[in-house]
Amino acid sequence: MQNPYSMRKTPLQIGLRILFLVCVLVALIYPFLQREPEYGVPVPEEMSHPIPDFADIENIPAKKQAFFDYLRPAVKYHNQIILKERALLQALQQKVASNESLSKVQKRKLAKIARKYGLDEAPRDSRDFSRLLRRVDIVPLELVLAQAANESAWGTSRFARKGYNFFGMWCFRRGCGFVPSARDDDAAHEVAKFRDLSHAVSAYLRNINTHYAYSELRGIRATLRNNQQQIAAEPLAQGLMSYSERGQDYIDELLEMIRFNRKYIGA
Repeated sequence: MQNPYSMRKTPLQIGLRILFLVCVLVALIYPFLQREPEYGVPVPEEMSHPIPDFADIENIPAKKQAFFDYLRPAVKYHNQIILKERALLQALQQKVASNESLSKVQKRKLAKIARKYGLDEAPRDSRDFSRLLRRVDIVPLELVLAQAANESAWGTSRFARKGYNFFGMWCFRRGCGFVPSARDDDAAHEVAKFRDLSHAVSAYLRNINTHYAYSELRGIRATLRNNQQQIAAEPLAQGLMSYSERGQDYIDELLEMIRFNRKYIGA
């Protein structure tokens, strides 16, 4: 007769079995945790870095350089994603114009981009594609960084430090962000809170590319594209009249910031 006590496991055996099961589980789910870079664009390591304490940097040139160095990789990354989306749209536009059928995968990608940029339906003809391409385009690095510096007081604002909101963006769902201390009693907006720098920059670019208030900026950009001119910060800044209640004074201040800080902004 088998000794029942021989069936008992020692703590070491139990620990080894648990470790084995954990290793098996990790091996099974690991492939699903690994994501291919979107459109093959490598994700910058800098986007995972915590926000530096810009207020602690007393040297003004050093503070400016640190600020731009922190935001630049995220802006360049998301602009690259936009250019990849734009190139895909142009390729699909050519296929449709040539009466070629799109594959199921291409149709899904097209619908996904259309939703991302605020359109209810995927493009069906040349006019629809042109409408979407007007939205799917970059915002110049210099303009994005100048706005970030202006809106966040060079990264020292509470909203930037605690919620990655470098662009003064609002949200309108209760609990979506910070309640401004100077908000009117009948107002419902909050200052948006983002989970990380990448989320913040992506949301800002999508806002510029979809909100009706910046249709003038998108029109200026489309004209530059049609004339095969550079998508530069200075002309596009003129389309930000609605970004601030200060209007033209705000635009003039951004342009001055770009001119004065170009050596820190970099390419």
